[in-house]
Amino acid sequence: MVKLSCLCGQIHIATEKRPDYIHECNCTLCSKSGARWAYCHPSEVSVEGVTNTYSRQDKDDPAAEIHFCPTCGATTHFTLTPGAVAKFGNSMMGVNMWLADEKDLAGIELRYPDGRSWSGAGDFSYVREARILG
Repeated sequence: MVKLSCLCGQIHIATEKRPDYIHECNCTLCSKSGARWAYCHPSEVSVEGVTNTYSRQDKDDPAAEIHFCPTCGATTHFTLTPGAVAKFGNSMMGVNMWLADEKDLAGIELRYPDGRSWSGAGDFSYVREARILG
């Protein structure tokens, strides 16, 4: 299990298991929201506290709704938008691993996908070699 919280402590998140890897993506959404994502099934994550949300306005059909603390502004997680759930099912959410204690992430692979160049189909390419945290 990994436990996380925002800066002010109003939002608490727990995952049932440690992720196999974490993405530090360079796309504008990830880099400007300050996120390192672990991807989890929604049934494996608990969120306590009320968040505000944001969906990209520059996309006709954004796939992700970013959640953040209304007090300290920390990005906490993302959920799929209704349009994405209709296409893919409610099979994934992202949890911002910057909010975890670093010692809890030791041994997990950190990957650097090139989201700015990704077409939205197929696998990511990576901007640099992955590293192991801790």
